[in-house]
Order: sequence, then C-alpha cells, then structure tokens
Amino acid sequence: MKKSFRYIVLSLVILIGLSAPQAFAGNKDRSGQAGASELLINPWAASSGWGNAGMSMVHGVDALFGNVAGITSCHTIDIDFSHTWWLQGCGNDTRISSFGVLARVGESSVLGLSFMTFSIGTIEINTTQNPDGGLGTFKPNLMNINLSFAKAFSNSISGGVNLKIISESIKDMSGVGVALDAAIQYVTGPYDNIHFGVTLKNIGPTMKFSGDGLSFRAFLVEGSTQQFTMVQRVDDFELPTQLSISAAYDFLFAEQHRITLAGNFASNSFTNDQFTLGLEYGWREILLIRAGYTYEKGIWSKTGIIDDMNCMNINRGLSAGLSVQVPLTKKEDGMKLAIDYSFRDTYTFNGTHSVGARIIF
Repeated sequence: MKKSFRYIVLSLVILIGLSAPQAFAGNKDRSGQAGASELLINPWAASSGWGNAGMSMVHGVDALFGNVAGITSCHTIDIDFSHTWWLQGCGNDTRISSFGVLARVGESSVLGLSFMTFSIGTIEINTTQNPDGGLGTFKPNLMNINLSFAKAFSNSISGGVNLKIISESIKDMSGVGVALDAAIQYVTGPYDNIHFGVTLKNIGPTMKFSGDGLSFRAFLVEGSTQQFTMVQRVDDFELPTQLSISAAYDFLFAEQHRITLAGNFASNSFTNDQFTLGLEYGWREILLIRAGYTYEKGIWSKTGIIDDMNCMNINRGLSAGLSVQVPLTKKEDGMKLAIDYSFRDTYTFNGTHSVGARIIF
C-alpha cells in the first residue's frame, strides 16, 4: 500500500507540474484562437452518456479519450465502434466515426489504437469575385489517430500515455500535428469502490497550415499584364490543452446493484473551466443507465444562452445514456457484446447523439 501511495503521489506531482504552465495559464480572452478543437470531443457513446463525469473509472476503448490509464482493464482484446451525429438541427450534417482496439501485451500492459474521422459534407466555394458560388465544392477532412500504452503498477494504480496524430485538410491546404496525453487512475476502498483520476491532454507543439491555398496570382502594378505569385503568411496555433481531475464512489447493494456518484473538473487553457457531476446505475453490469450535468460560467445567465459570451464550450447542461452488456459465456470475465447510446445537450443546435457497439474478449 505504501508503494502504491508513493506511485500516485509521484504521478500527481509530475502531471500537475507539467500542466501548470499551460493548463492554468490560459487566457480566456483568447477563446476560439486554439486550433484542433476536435481533440476535446468525446467520440465514444458509453463514457459521453454522463458528460465525462466518470473519467476516474472509465475503462476499455472509451479510456483512450477520457483517461488512458483505464485501458489496463482490457483482459485480452477490446473492440469498439461509435458513430456520432454532431450538433443536430439547422441543416447540420456532421458525422463522427470512431474505431478503437485494445490488446493486452503482457501481464500488466495494454496497447491501444484508435481512429476518429469527421464527415462534414461538401461546402460551396465562394470567392471575393464570386460571392454567390458556382465554382464547385470542397470537402474538409479531419482525422485523429491515437497510439496508446498503459501499465498497471499494482492492483491500485495504473498509468498511461497516448500519442495523437492530428490531420486537417481541404483540397489545397493542410496541417499536421502531434500531441501527448498522460494519465493515472487510482482505486481504493474495501471493495475497490473509490476511484481517483488525473489526465493531462493535448500537450504538444503548435500546428501550422501550408499548401497552394495560401498562394494567389497578382498583377505587378495596376493595369499591368505581368503577374507574379504571392504567398500569404500564416501564424501557427496552439492546441487546446486540458487538465482533468476526477473522482467517483460506488454504492453497492445486494451484489447486483450499483450506483456510482462521480465528478470531474476540467481546466481548459483557452475556454472556461467546467464542472461535471454524474450518476450511473448498474444492474449486474448488464444494464447501465447514466446521466450527468456539466456546468460552466455563463450557462445560467438571465440574458439568454445564445447572447451570453461568457459561455464558451459547446457541450454543457444535461447528458444521458445507457448501455446493455450481454455476456456471451458463463465466465464472469468472459466475452461480452455491448450496445451504447448517449445524448448531450449543446450550446447551440439540438444536441449530439452517439451510438456504439463493443466486443469485449
């Protein structure tokens, strides 16, 4: 126990020390100036059902977003697919598809790989000379790749790292970046029913766009027929660093029922900090029902949500979801098939819906 305690104290010191200059030094007046904001979107249907409240106990492929240390729960192989209808309403047709797989590679180590892609649809080309379009369309492409490793140091504490490869592009311009997540999970209590977690996300160098889309042909002087190519300078941009500190407590009843109270604090470097409180009910870990509420400064403004510039994050307010996990063998830790659903209220539009399917070996 003393050894485990030393591990958690050391890990907390390292994570908080790394995050101090970035996660707590963010200027909220620069909201919207960070790039790659899709890094803050939870694409998985199970964990998003209670608004990221359960980051201290998230497990399986969902942990690749929430707390990468949680992938150590994988026994052999976990496979997860999730599809999200992002910001429904008002003609928006954005879809997010995610696929992830975990594999145990040792007695206490797990490797993970996941892909997250966006389908934004086509956008009409408009220029200053042709503001009404008619020049065709273009299609943005966004994709994140996660390569993860986690290790259980004892029965109580595990830690992990996640390398992200970020790709954003249109027809004639693109940007590529890398980022790193680091996280720990700690479990204690007489029935392993007390959970703590710390996650530092999106630490990495700045990104910058390049490509032919930044150049154009211009005349040397007005009225001249001589042309030359001009290349516009672009600034690089920072990634949306975030520090999350979470905790949860399981209330166990009659060996078949569980109610978990969980909370998460997220410190965002470019937007308002958020507090999430959630509940999850589990019956024999077959039926899971969860709900959460995410608060940030400005969402209770009397002037109205849309007009209040104090509210900076798209996800806020209520979230809800459920999972059905069907055992396919008689073994307690045997193969399972799970179906997940979640709904998240959003700052604008009509919310976000996610569905997912998992196979646990």
